[in-house]
Amino acid sequence: MIPIRDTIRARRWPVVNYALIALCAWAFWRELAAGSDIDVLIEGHALTPATFMKSVARHGWLELAQWKPFVSSMFLHAGFAHFAGNMLFLWIFGDNVEDTLGAFRYLCFYFLCGLGAALTQFAIQPHSTVPMLGASGAIAGVLGAYAVLFPGARVVTLVPIVFFLQIIEIPAIVILGYWFVLQILSGSLTALTPTQGGTAFWAHVGGFAAGAFLILLMRPRKVAV
Repeated sequence: MIPIRDTIRARRWPVVNYALIALCAWAFWRELAAGSDIDVLIEGHALTPATFMKSVARHGWLELAQWKPFVSSMFLHAGFAHFAGNMLFLWIFGDNVEDTLGAFRYLCFYFLCGLGAALTQFAIQPHSTVPMLGASGAIAGVLGAYAVLFPGARVVTLVPIVFFLQIIEIPAIVILGYWFVLQILSGSLTALTPTQGGTAFWAHVGGFAAGAFLILLMRPRKVAV
């Protein structure tokens, strides 16, 4: 299922959401332009749990520089499909979450979700030598928040039915709930091959859960008159 758009219009121009998409696009362009130096770029900015653990063993947990990949890895992507898919989901669902939180709170929310996602994957595979990269974990947090805020919203979705593609409207809680369950199932299967590369499904699970929890804490409270 490929979402195309939702049916809720944001009341304000989502400046932070667009800025995040622009930053990811700039970082992806830097990856493409790196050429043969791409491995150096990935090594310096992606999060490799085993490398982080070695740094912690040498410097302790309070050395701030070693935490940089937890942020920089959010803007890297493993290929065009990875980048395009992430940006599509952020474009569709991020504007309404920003509209609810406001620009500054949304920015904080986004990075907290990304951090929660990375820490979840790290906690499950702390000695992995596979670099982690992508905005998927932070965007999963946006999806979790959207599911809490707008469960009944309709998402215009491209769905393959037999040999044909159909465009239908699906409730947000259905498509996002299906996506979340799929991440849990896929993460459980990949636990059988923890040293191989692929999708960091547990980062998606952690990000989604963080977003669903944080939106309850961070959204503005309505004041009764």
